Amino acid sequence: MHRFSLGNFELISVSDGTYSLDGGAFFGVVPKSLWQRKITPDERNLVPTGLNSVVVRTGDKTILIETGIGNKLTEKMVKIYGQPAKLLSSLAAAGFSPDDIDIVINTHLHFDHCGWNTVLRGSSVVPTFPRAKYYAPEGEWQYARQPSERDAISYISANYDPLVSSGQMQLLKGDEEIVPGVSVAVFPGHTRHMQAVILRSAGKTACYISDLIPTTWHLDLTWGMSFDLFPLETIANKKRYYARAIPERWLTLFTHDPNMHWAYVEKDEKEKMVARGAE
Repeated sequence: MHRFSLGNFELISVSDGTYSLDGGAFFGVVPKSLWQRKITPDERNLVPTGLNSVVVRTGDKTILIETGIGNKLTEKMVKIYGQPAKLLSSLAAAGFSPDDIDIVINTHLHFDHCGWNTVLRGSSVVPTFPRAKYYAPEGEWQYARQPSERDAISYISANYDPLVSSGQMQLLKGDEEIVPGVSVAVFPGHTRHMQAVILRSAGKTACYISDLIPTTWHLDLTWGMSFDLFPLETIANKKRYYARAIPERWLTLFTHDPNMHWAYVEKDEKEKMVARGAE
């Protein structure tokens, strides 16, 4: 667990654990001879993948960004990905109960980003965070209702549809401020409507950039995932992100890095993107 002071905000990293992804899928068109220099796969070509969430304490609100895989995967999906289901214990270790969360923000609605939005109670699906107002992109929800054959496995309606039906989840139409200092901005590439969460306090900025740059291994413009539906837009929006994040020294929060949950992105003497740790 890591804590970081961002102006008057406090950031606390929490996690749903790690799960396994195929290295080829995780690094897309990047040859294995290159990506295995960064992370060594196991005998099945799987690499450990973080499920990183962040608690933001603004002084007025306690906000949870992303809710991991959760515990509602089918038996088949558990065999493929695993189901660590550690977020609630990680929150408890950080001193938070589900009732403490005021706001939950989902960057998009893939199962590994919103799984703990809800839990099963008997035969019913109920909110994991009963007091929270949930936020997600409207375009993402509309797509999730009729996804393509390519990515239908990524969506589990029980993670969000009950919240939309009850009114507990508000669907966002684009860039928007949630509360003072906490806003979302759309960064397409991984999906059409994926949003980043931007945190600003006392002249400092951090950004949960989600699957646009899932790990520090994906800093290079051309290192994307095969899961990206719009890979050229991923590159364009990485450029857009770096154009502000590097000169303005934004702290970048990584959704899937199992080792480094946040860092400052810089250019080295060879103009390569590198991550500088922040404590």
